[in-house]
Amino acid sequence: MIAPTVPLTCQACPNFERSLLGACQHAELSLVAGGKLHQSYRKGQVIFEQGSRAVGLYCVFQGKVKISKLSADGKEQIIRLAREGDVLCYRSLMMGQVCTTAATALTDCVVCLIPRPDFFSLLEQNSQFSNSLLRLMARNLGEAEERLLHTAYKPVRERLAEALLLLYQAFQPATDVPFSIPVSREDLAALTGTTKETASRLLSEFRDEGLVATQGSRITVLSQPRLTQLASLYN
Repeated sequence: MIAPTVPLTCQACPNFERSLLGACQHAELSLVAGGKLHQSYRKGQVIFEQGSRAVGLYCVFQGKVKISKLSADGKEQIIRLAREGDVLCYRSLMMGQVCTTAATALTDCVVCLIPRPDFFSLLEQNSQFSNSLLRLMARNLGEAEERLLHTAYKPVRERLAEALLLLYQAFQPATDVPFSIPVSREDLAALTGTTKETASRLLSEFRDEGLVATQGSRITVLSQPRLTQLASLYN
């Protein structure tokens, strides 16, 4: 992969308006530009590991990322998906801890890193940035609580439909063109909260029912409305 040119300033980034950094002033963004780093990752590469030191705020410039956590028995659970403009590792930074989750590239990615000192400078100097971060944390907490309830009470079939919709939203391009989702059966199972075998079996049922089409590890959603209806049965 030839990495795209990352803009020197965050204002020039195409994801700026939807990013947390959209709350920053010009002088603050100049500070960020002076210290930020960027790194390219191949699909499957780890961006940061669970248990590693939280070194800064990660901003997804290009690509899709899975945020996951390992249980005591080593089973992976995907907590959420991140796309262009999303930020990662802020909770661990705020709590002064090591990273409580891992981030792995679902596709080839380019990720910017704002070092820890610069992140805290923004937090202390800009109340709008702080408020935006609090709203982001509250929204993600609400989504995590909802997913926890769904894992506890929703049948696996409905949870798989919900996982496919999350992937559909994460990979949907800006233009209205057909697209497929590159996702392994292992990741699909980790996002659904089930085993690989169960996820594969139910995916085959969805294919037979005309909800999706599959080709290798790629999945094409054929009926978003029907998946939405299925995912909402136990809401």
